[in-house]
Amino acid sequence: MKKFKKLISYVIPLRIEDVDTDQIIPARFLKEVKRDGLGKNLFKDWRYNNDGSLNKNFILNNPNFSGNILLTGRNFGCGSSREHAVWSIIDYGFRVIISSFFADIFKENALNNGLLLVEVSDNFLKKLFSIIENKPKKKIKVDLLNQKVIIENTEEFEEFYIHPYRKKCFLNGYDDIDFLVSLKKEIEIFEKKNIHLK
Repeated sequence: MKKFKKLISYVIPLRIEDVDTDQIIPARFLKEVKRDGLGKNLFKDWRYNNDGSLNKNFILNNPNFSGNILLTGRNFGCGSSREHAVWSIIDYGFRVIISSFFADIFKENALNNGLLLVEVSDNFLKKLFSIIENKPKKKIKVDLLNQKVIIENTEEFEEFYIHPYRKKCFLNGYDDIDFLVSLKKEIEIFEKKNIHLK
């Protein structure tokens, strides 16, 4: 997993609520077992018309918007538990998704794969949408160390919560196994102190 401390980026605003995993990546692309290469199928049925041409009305095809942060409506990632949804988002290039609520299983899949999910209040989410949609070149800073989402060149920010274990994993680039390996000395000391239990 890649280390993550902070990200300053333009934002792509996907103003849709209840985006389910079948929209993130349709089921017909789930035969793939590799994580790489799935980005081309992200939001496939929204990004392309039936004849294969680009849907110019979909936000990812709007040349005014770019960036590594996806801003989206409430209840993102609902539906089935497919991990491919997270893989396709990461492969497309997103490092952070900001919403006011994420579906539970999607949230776990994302955090396990190094995709940072930032939950903000509904009011702050509305403010972000309003700013980004009116000023596509406005940048947002996601500061994991201080757990803040900051609107660049303003004093406006909101703090967000992340479990301390998850935060440590992101800051150090650990997956679950890396985290256990990082505790090797503590585990050995514990075993020596408790040898009588064997």
